[in-house]
Amino acid sequence: MAGGCKKYLDINTNPAVPQTSKAELLLPPILFQMTNGTSQDYRFIWKITQNLIGASTDDGSIAFEKHTFIRSSDNGGVIWRMTYVDLGLNLENLINDAVANQKYEYAAIGYAIKAWAYQQTTDLHGPIILDEAFTPGMLKFPYHDQPEVYAKVRFYCEQSLKYSMMKSPLNYATQLASVTGDGIYKGDMAKWRKFVYAIYALQYSHLISKPEFKTMYADSVVKYTNLSFANEAESATVYFSAASQDDTNPFGPTLGYINTSGTTSAYYGRISTTILNYLAGGVKGTPAVNPTSSLDPRLSRMLPASTATTTLGRYIAGVPTQGSSTSALPIVFGSIPAGATTYNGKYIFADAARYPIMTYSQLRFAKAEALFLQGKTTDAYTAYKEGISGHMVFCNTYGRSSKTPDPLITDAEINAYLTSTEVAQSAATLTLADIMGQKYIAQWGWAGLEQWNDLRKYHYDANVFRQFYQIPAADLLLGGKYAYRFRPRYNSEYVWNTEELRKWGGLDIDYMTKETWFSQP
Repeated sequence: MAGGCKKYLDINTNPAVPQTSKAELLLPPILFQMTNGTSQDYRFIWKITQNLIGASTDDGSIAFEKHTFIRSSDNGGVIWRMTYVDLGLNLENLINDAVANQKYEYAAIGYAIKAWAYQQTTDLHGPIILDEAFTPGMLKFPYHDQPEVYAKVRFYCEQSLKYSMMKSPLNYATQLASVTGDGIYKGDMAKWRKFVYAIYALQYSHLISKPEFKTMYADSVVKYTNLSFANEAESATVYFSAASQDDTNPFGPTLGYINTSGTTSAYYGRISTTILNYLAGGVKGTPAVNPTSSLDPRLSRMLPASTATTTLGRYIAGVPTQGSSTSALPIVFGSIPAGATTYNGKYIFADAARYPIMTYSQLRFAKAEALFLQGKTTDAYTAYKEGISGHMVFCNTYGRSSKTPDPLITDAEINAYLTSTEVAQSAATLTLADIMGQKYIAQWGWAGLEQWNDLRKYHYDANVFRQFYQIPAADLLLGGKYAYRFRPRYNSEYVWNTEELRKWGGLDIDYMTKETWFSQP
């Protein structure tokens, strides 16, 4: 009887229905969840960073633009879900299987993704669940503040680097290079190490307010940037073919994460004046109003022009927090081609576009910023120019996957821009606003969280971000203050973990405005 009972209950060893998955089977859906989780939260982060704006003054449409949240809603908690559920045990199982069975390449990739995910989660929420997240039987979890989480991210990076230097007894190269394998680097461990170095570089770049930054952390930014991506071809991007809806970029028009209809959507993708002004002459000068062209060749490649009769061919945008329901104001997907029924896609907002995770140009600007803050303006100027040129290549490499792609940015256009009044022409004339304005452009439309990190660490300073719309205090709906964190995911934490939230002030109505550790001195 005892033996029969044991056999009846022991479902985990049923060979016909295995209850565990191999690392090689878990990796592809994990890579998709990296894009799925970030893309859904970026819709709300973009409204805070003024990448995109809502279509009306309805509270749901522009709540995040006014640095508040939608009550009784999970909006703004998907990265939390990504880390603890969508990646969650799948990622833990991948790492455990890879380590136990000497699949070292998979172990390296798994730890790299885990480091990246926890970095994303703490930068969005501040204190988060750390070591206890997957402890069986627990329903209530302690939070750990950012110093602990940042250190644990570096530990995961160390683990990834260790396993990336080890060779598995079996050869997994073919599997990793296949369509159903590693959709970022096809199993190239040297490039995964560069991915890890990029995590280090960006983490240290957040700490400009710390007294150790100029003497220690800035050097780490430079060191790890130099070890990371050598050009845009090495940038970390996830491949999508758009052959089916299951293989479609979440930023594209098909999946509908960025709404294309109605006027009250909380994530309506209309163009803001902030990005238009930067691309229309506002990095160093006064931006043109409703231009038809620009010194910056990226304007026509990144933003759609209006197709309305009254503003045909002009680039127009709406002011954040004020609502823009006019049909003349385009959305990021551009227009629907004649005779078609779906949007063409524009820039990286296309079904077959690669989904950026971290990029060469982004890191060049982080390096330029660190060097500039150290007073090393000559080296900062070199990195700044590399960042601009790199992002032009980014536009040509990743921004041409729409149904009718825009022309390549030519060398002549790049050189004309680099010698224009929009670009500092010497180290002596370079300013922090030049660097961060160009970084804003390079990160627009994909690096929502890293862009918010930049805004928060400079405390929304108009002298650093010249085109960021400074919101009147009356329109900042949480006591006239800017937001510094998202509330933890509503259902999971506010239902099950209330006492822990109370310890950190998470039940306060203005919790979003409480500054996180990384931006404090």
